[in-house]
Amino acid sequence: MSEEVAQLSASIEEAWAQPQKLQDPSYAQAVEKVIAALDAGTLRCAEPLPNGEWIVHAWIKQAVLLYFRLRQVEIREAGPLCFQDKIPVKRHFAEGVRVVPPGTARYGSYLGKGVILMPGYVNIGAYVGEGSMVDTWATVGSCAQVGRDVHLSGGVGIGGVLEPPQARPVIIEDGAFIGSRAIIVEGVRIGEKAVIGAGTTLTASMPIIDVTQHPVQEYRGWVPPRAIVINGMREKTFPGGTYGVPCALIIGWREPKHDEKLALNTLLRTMGVAL
Repeated sequence: MSEEVAQLSASIEEAWAQPQKLQDPSYAQAVEKVIAALDAGTLRCAEPLPNGEWIVHAWIKQAVLLYFRLRQVEIREAGPLCFQDKIPVKRHFAEGVRVVPPGTARYGSYLGKGVILMPGYVNIGAYVGEGSMVDTWATVGSCAQVGRDVHLSGGVGIGGVLEPPQARPVIIEDGAFIGSRAIIVEGVRIGEKAVIGAGTTLTASMPIIDVTQHPVQEYRGWVPPRAIVINGMREKTFPGGTYGVPCALIIGWREPKHDEKLALNTLLRTMGVAL
């Protein structure tokens, strides 16, 4: 951590503990600097470590929450449309970024080089890596982390975990493919080049069961790299009877030869996985 970042961290943590300090311009300026750094991609709410694990920067998420305290609701106009919000839209983009109307990225979010944002939404604190696609009506919640070359298909919902500040946000690692209308929330982490079938719902408590082996292996909050995941059901007995409850199933594994989009689509259709 550089000296400047260490100073920003200390100021944010002080202001978080004593919000009245925001009346001091130096603390308010520290909050503004953090949000500007998020917007530029030089700071992230969470980031990968060399060992493959992730670290959550609670103080940066605190800065986002403090920023809401500093901002006032303003009327903003875009042609004939009128909005009322505290946070302006993003105006500075990396090289090659496309934002297709009415796609919206909020100030304090980052879109890497070559990102395509169709008419979807990226919230403050979120990070979308180089070459990724946020397809039509897909949403990336506040502080969510999306890696490089990720495809978020139409209508995907990537939840944001802003509070509590120490909680891990949703993480989608490099090269993952998220099928249409899938929902990923509560800090679930999707491993590199994993494939999530259309309509699949993943939460922190949802069992993710690898049925490609016996005995089966079960995960929660974590999809291993290259896993192919769909919705499933398993029986559970309650006092009132036995019922099917939702789970997710790992039904196969993406191979290097399937990394190109055409080959991946062929694999998924062969396995009967909805895109």
